[in-house]
Amino acid sequence: MKHLRMALIGAGQIAKVTHIPNYISMPEVELVGICDVRLEAAHKVADTFHIPHFFDSSTKMLRELRPDAVTVCVPNKFHYQTVMEALDRGCHVFCEKPPAITVEEAEQMEKKACEKKCLLSYGFHLRSSEEVQFLHRAIEQNMLGEIYHVEVKWRRRRGIPGWGNFIDREIQGGGPLIDIGAHVLDSALYLLNYPRIEYICATSSSRIGKNYHSGLMGEWKPEKFTIEDALFGFVKFKDGRSLEIQTSFALNQKERDIKNILLYGDKCGAHLFPLEMYGEEAGHPYDKTYPFIGQKDLHMELDRNFVQACLGREPLLVKPQQGTYIQRLIGLLYEAAETGLPVLFGGME
Repeated sequence: MKHLRMALIGAGQIAKVTHIPNYISMPEVELVGICDVRLEAAHKVADTFHIPHFFDSSTKMLRELRPDAVTVCVPNKFHYQTVMEALDRGCHVFCEKPPAITVEEAEQMEKKACEKKCLLSYGFHLRSSEEVQFLHRAIEQNMLGEIYHVEVKWRRRRGIPGWGNFIDREIQGGGPLIDIGAHVLDSALYLLNYPRIEYICATSSSRIGKNYHSGLMGEWKPEKFTIEDALFGFVKFKDGRSLEIQTSFALNQKERDIKNILLYGDKCGAHLFPLEMYGEEAGHPYDKTYPFIGQKDLHMELDRNFVQACLGREPLLVKPQQGTYIQRLIGLLYEAAETGLPVLFGGME
């Protein structure tokens, strides 16, 4: 295949601002159609970007256009049914994160992609950063030695989104953990190579979301706030390593936004944003910085990788089984937070 016929399902912000402009810039991609349950939204996007066909039914679009690949940009609740339909039609699928609402859905999506021999990837764009890729190579070369603990954090001070469905658990599947936390979790587990889990502990809060109504990212209705506004968790792996996660939409901290992954190895440690490494040489501690690490358009890089993988030119960066792992881990963290008890788990590869 030298040319990829791409259709999009969902005409919201992520499609308009990110995926469509990215695909338009790629000569190998032909945008053949867009679908949204709001026909007027699909029509407007089609007119703006000169996409020849628009629909309010994904079933009709897939049947009539028969695209090679589909990009799914619908709310989390509808990922499963939308992805499964596209895979059943023999389309390669790029789905925004998280994969789904439950691990059972993610497992079925992974299985369906395998059965149909279709590619399935997810929008964990942070993984495509030069910092993450540099550390991935450094770990492969044993520069950090044995990594025994990882800190994962994405905490906002007053960053509850005041638009869309972000405070609705039924549609989103959760709050900051499944939204921004999923990105840093994905990158951390990619660096750790998905070790088996032994147990998980977690706690969560919705105190700010249910008692206030506005912040730095808009206003919301406290009576409709059904997600956590912060979650803190601890993961113990079978091989003795551990991971701590801190994620929030709203937290009484000094900084407006903190996003980072810290890795602790017995040769040296690493700090992801900005990329730094800490260790000891000739009996003296050292700090290494990497000022020439460039800043890429991470969404573009992930879209480019998906297109090239569909064309058979390079492997997928984000694979379906990795998405299933992250979905399961998110579900276990929520279970531990809701029950207030450690969750023991012995079968997760």
